[in-house]
Amino acid sequence: MRKLAIIIGVFGFTVGSFGLATFGPVFNKTYDVKDGSPLKKAQCGVCHAGAKGGKLNAYGQDLQKAMASAKSKKLTAEILKSVEGLDSNKDGVKNGDAIKAGKLP
Repeated sequence: MRKLAIIIGVFGFTVGSFGLATFGPVFNKTYDVKDGSPLKKAQCGVCHAGAKGGKLNAYGQDLQKAMASAKSKKLTAEILKSVEGLDSNKDGVKNGDAIKAGKLP
């Protein structure tokens, strides 16, 4: 019984990880992120505290709220566009303007 619980736990974690890996391509396609740009180099760090994921940063938290409002577990271009007018990191530049400039929102 214990082995079954471990297998289910590992499988569930793995499937969840693959689901999150789909967010980057949606962001990159929506904003036509170029190879070598700070946004491309940041990888998961666009929305997370680190390049490999982890805790959500302010932009990631705003996206999470937008996804909840849209009742969606899938990140879409529309959800990304819905937070463009916010200044998630409070640097005086709206998210959309920062992204267009190739900077982290």
